[in-house]
Amino acid sequence: MKVLFIGGTGTISSAITRLLTNQGWDLYLLNRGHRNESLPTGVNILQADINDEARVSQLIQDLDFDVVADFIAFHPTHLERDYRLFQGKTKQFIFISSASAYQTPPADYLITESTPLANPYWEYSRNKIACEEFLMTQYRNSDFPITIVRPSHTYDERSIPLGAHGKNGSWQIAKRMLEGKPVIIHGDGTSLWTLTHNSDFAKGFIGLMGNVHAIGESVHITSDETLTWNQIYQAVADALGVKLQAIHVSSEFLVACCKDDMKGPLLGDKSNSVVFDNSKLKRLVPDFVATTRFDQGVKQTVKYILEHPEYQKEDKDFDIWCDKVIEALNQALVSMRE
Repeated sequence: MKVLFIGGTGTISSAITRLLTNQGWDLYLLNRGHRNESLPTGVNILQADINDEARVSQLIQDLDFDVVADFIAFHPTHLERDYRLFQGKTKQFIFISSASAYQTPPADYLITESTPLANPYWEYSRNKIACEEFLMTQYRNSDFPITIVRPSHTYDERSIPLGAHGKNGSWQIAKRMLEGKPVIIHGDGTSLWTLTHNSDFAKGFIGLMGNVHAIGESVHITSDETLTWNQIYQAVADALGVKLQAIHVSSEFLVACCKDDMKGPLLGDKSNSVVFDNSKLKRLVPDFVATTRFDQGVKQTVKYILEHPEYQKEDKDFDIWCDKVIEALNQALVSMRE
């Protein structure tokens, strides 16, 4: 099968790219070439900015695909562009949406594909919802063969999946753990969360590719493992070989005292308990099973990052902010005890 990925080198898509190459698919990647040095051999590169519609149209002029998947579309205008480019040129168009598009806060902790889409806290999620609505309209009115995939919190070897963090990612939290400093866990740490290794996500995704039963459908792909945030942070500390010193802070307080926008990622996502029902995925892909338990996967991630300093991106501003939040809480406790 001939496949085109728009992107193809990110957290989610890189694992799919590797697995497809190993399975002998005819894979094309359309991207700007910034991270192609680590791609496996056999991948066909179409180097261009997807927003340069004229250039892309020229590159794909003589190409037709069984599957086209866009991993970097975040706004309905991006899908309008994709529709113009790929209508009539693919048998299946896959859009990577987000599980954060589901009703927030959820009326029920158990999330299925029929859970309503609504997130008043996060513009990112609302844009993903609008993208889905545009594509469903094209499917109904123009027979555009779409499949919508909703990932939740998916991780790989390059970033440790954690809760509230700064602009440079989660390394600074791991660094605080290594230095024996306390780290902030939002809420009381008992809300439920799901983390999915990108190699497991890739298996589910490939099972949807070229799958006639997936046309016109929305499907989330996650692990069946559910953890509390306390368990997640403990697993990271164990992987680092240090004792966890956790400070629990309400999500509302963290959002209120942060200059950067934590409202969407916290109140619109991570502070809510969610458990995913993967029954639909397993009907469409009967052999799908997520096999990477988080405590095992995060050990691989920590080992990789410690061996690759380029992924140890410090964030001094976030580090100072954590200290200030913790000090404010300590002062409040002292004041109340006087």
